[in-house]
This record gives sequence, structure tokens and C-alpha cells, in this order.
Amino acid sequence: MSGMIGKKVGMTSIFDVAGNNIPCTVIKAGPNRVVQVKQHDGRDGYNAVQLGFGARKKRRTSKALNGHFQAAGVLPQRVLKEFEWNGEVPDVGDEIRVEDVFDEGEMIDVAGTSKGKGFQGVVRRHGFHGVNDRTHGQHNRERAPGSIGASSDPSRVIKGMRMAGQMGNARVKIKNLDVARIIPEHDLLLVRGAVPGPINGVIELFKQD
Repeated sequence: MSGMIGKKVGMTSIFDVAGNNIPCTVIKAGPNRVVQVKQHDGRDGYNAVQLGFGARKKRRTSKALNGHFQAAGVLPQRVLKEFEWNGEVPDVGDEIRVEDVFDEGEMIDVAGTSKGKGFQGVVRRHGFHGVNDRTHGQHNRERAPGSIGASSDPSRVIKGMRMAGQMGNARVKIKNLDVARIIPEHDLLLVRGAVPGPINGVIELFKQD
């Protein structure tokens, strides 16, 4: 299996054998259920495993999804994600646990949705310094974006122009995070460093090739 679905629990710190204090993010990784297996030689045309994570009430699940889960023989799952599978093909209904996928000391990638910070100006969003200061006759330009380029030609805003807008609430992937510790009896994975998203936010864990 190339990855798992997890939930961000919070942050803590542990000590290594040298006595160094290591800040870590605590992730509840699984257990995941195999809901569907897709194969290249089948009707799907590619290899993937659909994993489910988190309990969901049946009455809050659509009829189509309830039928999907019933065909797999699993309870309704809150989150569904696809991952590539390598090696032995898992069976539908199998339970995937954190110790089956990851090992202590390996490097992984973590993806999630970052915290939303609303509509922000260019100073907070892009680190602009504003247009001069009040000592040069500017009384309301400290946080202004300034000129944004051409005027009559090409008479449009160039794509990618750094301007005010929504900040955060976007998919972020953090690469090369170290697995500091695995606690299999509690399905916990301790990753060295920070991962995107709020506490209880759903994240994806990927093994590196």
C-alpha cells in the first residue's frame, strides 16, 4: 500500500536516544478499510485501492454510497480516498493498520487542507511592504499593493498577479517528513515537524518511492 488516511490529533514532543527534544505531530492513522480494488486489466483501467476512514451513520449516507459500502461488506465510512497499491493485491473488506504500511525512521509525504484565514490583503498574504510611509505625504497607503503593471496595453490584469484574496483553505503537501515513532496499539503515528490543517482535520499519508 502506498498510503493511508489519517486524522491530525495535535502536537507533542519526544526525546531521542541522544536526549534531544523533537517536536512531533500526532496523527491517528487508520485503521482504514478496503472498500474497492481497481485493476488495470478491469473496467477501471488503472491500479488503485479505495480506502475508507472514520465511522459514518447510515442514515446520513446517500443510498448510492450505502449500496457501495454494502457491496464491500463494510460499515459506512466518512472519508474515501484512492491510493496506488504495490505488491500483493488486498482484498475488499481488509483492515489496513499503520504498522502494515509505515516503519519508524522512513520519510513520508503528508497532504491536507490548510487552515482558512479569510480574505487578506497583500501585506499579510504576500509580504508586501506598502507604498512608502506617512513621512512622504502618504497617509493611507501603508498596506496598499501599489502599481500592478501595464495600463492601456494589454488593458488587463496579468495572470498570477499577487493581489488581495482568500488566504489558506487550500490543499498543501509537505514532503520529506520523518516518522519519529509508531504506537500501533493506539493507531498513532508521530511525525517530526508540522503538517497542514487544523486539529481533527483529515490528512493523507504517502510512502515515498
